[in-house]
Amino acid sequence: MGIGKYKYYFKKPKSEIVKDILGYLLLSGAIFVAASSPYFSIRLLKNIKNWEKYPRKRVSSAFYTLKKQGCIKIENRRGQIYISLTEKGKKKAGWLQIDALKIKKPKKWDGKWRLVMFDISQLKKFYREAFRGKLKELGFYPFQKSVWINPFDCRDEVELLKEFLGLTNKEVKLIVAEDIGEIDNLKKIFKLS
Repeated sequence: MGIGKYKYYFKKPKSEIVKDILGYLLLSGAIFVAASSPYFSIRLLKNIKNWEKYPRKRVSSAFYTLKKQGCIKIENRRGQIYISLTEKGKKKAGWLQIDALKIKKPKKWDGKWRLVMFDISQLKKFYREAFRGKLKELGFYPFQKSVWINPFDCRDEVELLKEFLGLTNKEVKLIVAEDIGEIDNLKKIFKLS
């Protein structure tokens, strides 16, 4: 069961330009452009990653759609246009960031196991299921109930996921271990030599 089931109110944008706009605004905080500039749309475009591949009309349309959905706010302050994410926009952009998470597989395994243990209350069932679903998508394997395992370094990915879902250090722990007992089956599962 993937995290997608739990995104019923955060629809993933189909348009790449929308993904790029949300991603840029999430990282930068805002876009500032002089409203009086005759090259307003070109300056706006240059703020977006891979801007050359998008027609100006599509960029304008994407901004209008995001504003209509309540994901971005566009303000004109003393001849300067400020474009930034709303709380709804930050959540939507955050889901995109979480969807893009991947654990890098090194050329050579370091012989250590990463165990993610979680104890998330029934009151936070949505977050528990989303967390478990994303662990599965990231390639973790259930080791025991509420304990998932992966052989590769995943501290940053687990921390980002934990932070995004608002989970505490008490609710989620990452343990790095060298000896976990019999590992032949796990080596087959993770295709380790």
